Amino acid sequence: MRRLRTAPTKSALLNLRKQVRFLEDGHALLERKRELLTRLVYQHIKAYQEKKQSAHAELRKAYRWLSIAQLRMGDRVIAQATLGATPSTSMKVLPRRALGVQYPSVDASLIAPKPVGLLGTDPSFDEAQHAFAEAAVRLAELATVEMALYRLISEQRKAQKRVNALKYNIIPAYRRVIKQIAEALEEEERGTLFQIKRLREAAARKQARA
Repeated sequence: MRRLRTAPTKSALLNLRKQVRFLEDGHALLERKRELLTRLVYQHIKAYQEKKQSAHAELRKAYRWLSIAQLRMGDRVIAQATLGATPSTSMKVLPRRALGVQYPSVDASLIAPKPVGLLGTDPSFDEAQHAFAEAAVRLAELATVEMALYRLISEQRKAQKRVNALKYNIIPAYRRVIKQIAEALEEEERGTLFQIKRLREAAARKQARA
C-alpha cells in the first residue's frame, strides 16, 4: 500500500480517526458479506452434487431406452421417427440475484409429447424421448446451480481479498500514521510546556532580582 503522507496536525489526526472508523465499519460489513457468501457457496455445492447425480441418472436412463429402441426399431426407423417429433421441453433463461451476485437461471419444464404418426415405432422410442426430455430438464437445473456456484465463489474470493486488504494492510497503515501523528503532537506539546516552564522560571528569577 502507498505510504500515507499527512501533516502532523490535530485536524489531520481527527480526520484520520474518522476514516479509520469508516474503514472498520466497512470491514465489518465485508466480513459479514463474506460469511454469507461462504454459507451460500456450501449450500450450492450440496445442491450441485445432488443435481449432478440426478442429471447423470436421467442420462443413463435415457441412453438405456435409446439402446433398447435401436435394437427393436433400428437406426433408420429411429431417424425417420425423429423427423416428425415435436419439442418435448420448454426453456427460458431468466436473471437471478443473490447478495448482489447476478447469474442466469434456466427455467425448464416438460411439454406433453404428441404422437409421432409413424407406423413401426416401438414403445421404447416414446420412453427414450421422454427420458431425454427429463434429462434435458435436469441438465438445465444443473447448469443453473453450477453457474450460480461459479459466480458466488468468484464474489466470495473478491470479498475475502478485500477483507484481508483492510485488515492487514489499509487499516494498520492508517493506525501507524495516527500513532506517529499523536506521538509528534505529544512531543510538540511537551516541548511547548517545557518552553513555557523555562519562560516562567526566567520571569520568576527576574522578578526576584528586582
